[in-house]
Amino acid sequence: MADERFDLVLANPPYVPAVSSCAARGAARAWDAGLDGRQLLDPLCTRMFDLLVPGGVLLMVHSALCGVDTTLRQLRDKGLKASVVHRLRVPFGPVMHGRIGFLEHHGLIEPGQRHEELVVIRGDRPERPQGDGGSERAGAR
Repeated sequence: MADERFDLVLANPPYVPAVSSCAARGAARAWDAGLDGRQLLDPLCTRMFDLLVPGGVLLMVHSALCGVDTTLRQLRDKGLKASVVHRLRVPFGPVMHGRIGFLEHHGLIEPGQRHEELVVIRGDRPERPQGDGGSERAGAR
């Protein structure tokens, strides 16, 4: 996929904070994402502009526990227009329930918290390079 570009990228990468920063094995590869939950989110945000064609769209879901503002900032810093387009508060599932002690100890959830907010983030790659007014004279000023 190194040279491929896409009109649409749908992403639900692993984002659950994990006790270890080592690569997950087995089924845990679907959710374990390092100590802060960003082990795969950060590289994905870094590459997203180059994965999309001009006018392409990213739709990505992840938990607010791993930093919505960080994701938005990284996508914007790389040239995408990024925003949260949907939020949903859900009770912890089995994986999160199994990590309550870890999440509380690291301050990722409040004591007694048993829900998380899931977000859908949309990132749009501009049709033209930012700052390009469409005129050849724009660069001559």
